[in-house]
Amino acid sequence: MPTVNAYAAPSATQDLVPTAIQRRDVGPHDVLIEIKYAGICHSDIHTVRGDWGPQSYPLAPGHEIAGIVTEVGAEVTRHKVGDRVGVGCMVNSCGECANCLKGEEQYCLAGNTGTYGAVDRDGTITQGGYSTHVVVTEDFVVRIPDALELDVAAPLLCAGITTYAPLRHWGAGPGKKVAVVGLGGLGHMAVKIAHAMGAEVTVLSQSLKKMEDGLRLGADYYYATSDPRTFETLAGSFDLIINTVSASIDISAYLQLLSLDGTLVNVGAPAEPLPVNAFALITGRRSFAGSMIGGIRETQEMLDFCAEHGLGSEIEVIPASKINEAYERVLASDVRYRFVIDTSTL
Repeated sequence: MPTVNAYAAPSATQDLVPTAIQRRDVGPHDVLIEIKYAGICHSDIHTVRGDWGPQSYPLAPGHEIAGIVTEVGAEVTRHKVGDRVGVGCMVNSCGECANCLKGEEQYCLAGNTGTYGAVDRDGTITQGGYSTHVVVTEDFVVRIPDALELDVAAPLLCAGITTYAPLRHWGAGPGKKVAVVGLGGLGHMAVKIAHAMGAEVTVLSQSLKKMEDGLRLGADYYYATSDPRTFETLAGSFDLIINTVSASIDISAYLQLLSLDGTLVNVGAPAEPLPVNAFALITGRRSFAGSMIGGIRETQEMLDFCAEHGLGSEIEVIPASKINEAYERVLASDVRYRFVIDTSTL
């Protein structure tokens, strides 16, 4: 079993540090990937700090992985050595339940296997992309089109698909009015993708400090939610609202911004519950929904869509030595819009 270099959290309260982690040997259906870049997702911070439950340590996070195939198992047919590939938030599923058979592996009824912090098929705990190499079964590896640079492609494996999936599922496109709550790692991709799909896009952010960015990224309108007049002005305006923030907001107030039969989809994952006033739903036949990432087939579709439309994440590339500093900056909303680790610095 090979040992590789990584950055991992020794506990929920300690900084990430250089750590040697184990990878399994390449099996007949496995792909060995030399990781070139790994994005930093807010979920990484929540997970390693125990916000979503206890973890096994040391834990190397990272589920926005872009790299090059360096070895394939004897029975691999989908990938070959030298391919540009990516790995997202999951590395396996049961493959047999109704949802897996529909290509919705993210909703595997037995639970998908997360890229880090999950029990792998050999009983070990999965370790993520803050490392030099990863071994993944071929079915959970996607192709990164040549039109996308690996560094800007890495965050698409989470931030891209997390926003593409609900936009596609709820029919964002010409004639649809879409609002994006929050202009961060997820939100900036939601704006880019919704605009490319042909929807009219409005950003709803706490303040107007990122307004210039929002309009540059493809938003048609930009409003500050700290201004109470925003909720009066925009009442009943939107067919679809994508809430990307991982903090508690007044969901009932945002539901009032939906038109008849509109849907508010939560993709941010705050640790605390989000109470909803029933009247905010029933007075407009509105829906409050949630969405995870997409399945592997849809993730490939998203990458191809982004390549076709020239969409990559807005990134700040950092060396591994700045991971802990980057975590603090993410928590302070001081990043535009995704940190990406250059794994050659590991």
